[in-house]
Amino acid sequence: MMFDELTHLFEHTTPDTARDGYRAEVIDFNVLGKPTQKSRVLTFGHLTELYGLDPAIPVFRVFRRLWAADEQARPVLTICLALVRDPVLRLSESFVLGKAPGESVRREEVETLIETAEPDRFSPATLKSIAQNINGSWTQAGYLAGRARKVRTMPNVTPSNITYALFLGHLEGLTGQRLFSSRWMTLLCSSPSELEALANSASHRGQIVFLNAGGVKEVRFPGFLTAEEEQWLHE
Repeated sequence: MMFDELTHLFEHTTPDTARDGYRAEVIDFNVLGKPTQKSRVLTFGHLTELYGLDPAIPVFRVFRRLWAADEQARPVLTICLALVRDPVLRLSESFVLGKAPGESVRREEVETLIETAEPDRFSPATLKSIAQNINGSWTQAGYLAGRARKVRTMPNVTPSNITYALFLGHLEGLTGQRLFSSRWMTLLCSSPSELEALANSASHRGQIVFLNAGGVKEVRFPGFLTAEEEQWLHE
């Protein structure tokens, strides 16, 4: 998930930084302390592939804004955006979330998931490395704990996390109650009443507009999308 690199990069940038600004920080100014020019270029490529690093991309723009506003939300925000953009990481989503707290998550199980979905695509060594990285991503996000033996844990979830989860559902065309039944809500590992409480808190913070009357829910996202992006959403 490259969470440490992302954290350090964002310490040197703002939510309004353009893609070229991120590139300059990583490659020209070497704020991530990479030893060679090649490693700087590779790191920037990996970060761009995972997160976009461009405010013209709505999922990154909103992520970056929420990151700046809520430090406690950052791990879960990051795994959400990584899941949007990384199809291999997505292969492990249902498997990890289906584990009860305290259950073990073995690297070999993740290897089997990937091999089943992508037969003969990866060598055994690459498969092992990918599975280790996937388990590391879930660990950084707070869903797993442990070093040699990983076990399922519950992540720390804040109102900013439900704001982002609702927004991702909105981009998929969901509205009303369906927003609270999306896969993004499953990532928050919370009960329906807890999700409503988080949405109310997010609304009180001014992050979203959340209306809930007589069991009918409505969520609005003022300022999240440009007029042109809203038009694309409804095409």
